[in-house]
Amino acid sequence: MKNLIIASTSTVYNGDYLDYLLSELELLFGNSQTIIFIPYARPGGISHDDYTEKVRSVFAKINKNVVGLHEFENPTEAITKAEGLFTGGGNTFLLVTQLYENNVMQALSEAIKKGVPYLGTSAGSNITGVSMQTTNDMPIIYPPSFATLNIIPFNLNPHYLDPDTNSTHMGETRETRIKEFHAFNSTAVLGLREGSWLRVNGEQIILKGDLTARLFRQNEIPVEIESGTDLSFLG
Repeated sequence: MKNLIIASTSTVYNGDYLDYLLSELELLFGNSQTIIFIPYARPGGISHDDYTEKVRSVFAKINKNVVGLHEFENPTEAITKAEGLFTGGGNTFLLVTQLYENNVMQALSEAIKKGVPYLGTSAGSNITGVSMQTTNDMPIIYPPSFATLNIIPFNLNPHYLDPDTNSTHMGETRETRIKEFHAFNSTAVLGLREGSWLRVNGEQIILKGDLTARLFRQNEIPVEIESGTDLSFLG
C-alpha cells in the first residue's frame, strides 16, 4: 500500500529545514530505521555529501539514520532493499536526468507502489506525478524523458504562487504557465502552496496543511481545494 508525504517545500518561512513536518515524518517512517536519501537535485549545486549531511542532521532529531543513494555501488539494488526513501528539492531537470542515468526511476516507482515509505519535497514531489512538465525549474540539463514516477494520477506545481495584484511585474503568472501546459496536455495539475502537503495512503490522497490548493483541469475554470479533501477522484 502506497505510503507517502508529498510536500510543496522543505522549509516554510521563519522555519528550519523540515521542522514543520517532523511529527508527520515520525509517523511516516515509524517502522524504518534507515532512510535512503536521494540527493540528485543538488540545490545551488551543493555536493551530494553536503546535501546528505544536511538531511542526516535533521533526521537524527527523530532517531533515524540517513544514507545517501550516491554512497551505494548499486543504487538500483539499494532502492529495492530500502526501508524508507526521501528525495529532496533542487532542480527537477537534474533530478530526473540522474534518476534515469542511474537506472533507478523504475525501481523507485516499484518500491513506492509496494509500500516503502516515501517523502518528497519540491523537486522530489514533482517526480511523484505523471510527468515533470509543470516544474518551475530552469532546464539546465536535458533528461531522457519527462515521464516520472506516476504515483499520483496528476501533476504538481510545488511552491505555487497566486498572482500579486499589487505588483507591477507584467510577466506570466503560474496560472498562465499551467494554462499553457493545458493547451497541449490533459493531465490535471495541483498548485501546492508553501506549507501544504499530500498524505498518500493506498489510493487515498489527502491535502494537508492550513491552506487550500488550486486545481487546474484542461478546459475548466480553476478551483480551490480545501485542506482535508481526498484527491483520488482525479484518477
